[in-house]
Amino acid sequence: METEIERKFLVKSQDFKSLAANHYNIVQGFLNKDKHRTVRIRIKGLKGYITVKGISTNDGLSRLEWEKEIDYDEAKSLLELCEKPLLYKTRFEIEFKGNLFEVDEFHKQHRGLVIAEIELQHKDEPFERPQWLGKEVTGNEAYYNSQL
Repeated sequence: METEIERKFLVKSQDFKSLAANHYNIVQGFLNKDKHRTVRIRIKGLKGYITVKGISTNDGLSRLEWEKEIDYDEAKSLLELCEKPLLYKTRFEIEFKGNLFEVDEFHKQHRGLVIAEIELQHKDEPFERPQWLGKEVTGNEAYYNSQL
């Protein structure tokens, strides 16, 4: 099991889209949204995944995470068991000054919400912020996918 160290930001403009090297659609749901652990099912493109995440640290920067690729049809069936509503989003992958930003543009009931994430090797790792990056929301539970 790995420790995920991640910072989250709101996105203040659509300028990021022209910089994306890749993008794909995601559908995801949660079998369990307990504060101490979440169990997520995700279809990303044509691949299925199950992910278990532990409780976040007080600053919201890190938590234990385990993820495994599963059969697409199994993931689709498991989404039927997930708590509703499911989340629909398009993920854009953007390399910026040596770092990968994953920008999620949400659809349906969360249309208009755009959140950027960057995974880091350690909590104090410096990185340059692109101009389109807005307010930091790391640790704000209102922006956890499991709470949307």
